[in-house]
Amino acid sequence: MDTPSGGGRKLTAVSAGALADRLGVSVAAVVLGVLGVIGAAIGGWWALRTPSGPDPAEILPRAGSVEIGVPVPSSVPDAARIVVDVVGAVVRPGLHELPAGSRVADAVEAAGGLAAEADRIRLNLAEPLIDGARLWVPAVTEAAAPEVVGLTSGSGAVEGSSAGALNINTAGAAALEELPGIGPALAAAIVEHRQRFGPFASVDELTEVSGIGSVKLEQIRPRATANGP
Repeated sequence: MDTPSGGGRKLTAVSAGALADRLGVSVAAVVLGVLGVIGAAIGGWWALRTPSGPDPAEILPRAGSVEIGVPVPSSVPDAARIVVDVVGAVVRPGLHELPAGSRVADAVEAAGGLAAEADRIRLNLAEPLIDGARLWVPAVTEAAAPEVVGLTSGSGAVEGSSAGALNINTAGAAALEELPGIGPALAAAIVEHRQRFGPFASVDELTEVSGIGSVKLEQIRPRATANGP
């Protein structure tokens, strides 16, 4: 059927049969083609339509807004501690608690540093410390460390007094190993030093033996003597 147009031209509605005749195909093929075009148009509209649901940007968390949980490590016991008695020419003499493996420099720092009269040259700041050590920091006017009184036994006698002390001038290497911190190597070094340079005038001269510093000397002092039998 012809329909007049505004410009004088006519639009002709073509039936499926006529279109099939023109294209040389069956009417069913034309119908299926038309349905395919309509389906594709609907699919495109559906894919491009504005979704009715919330904007995904409003649902998904933004970077920086998500709090990431960090696993809390299991409780680890504190590292071993040692207690050192720092005396002499320091700002704060007394007992100081330090981490295990500390050195003389750490004990001096814990004691507030060296006093003005301290004789720094006589200290080995790199010497390691052990629990219960006594660190004496000498003053330039002091020649020797003060005598350390040992622990008292049940009878009231002083352990490490000259009556029960080991004579470092007469004891053999095996006996010297009984002194605190003295192993076979240091015991042999003490005997060798004694043979080369003669008897020790005092226990303090043990620092002339390589491997014996001020800290170790303070441990040995109550248990040793250079006098007596």
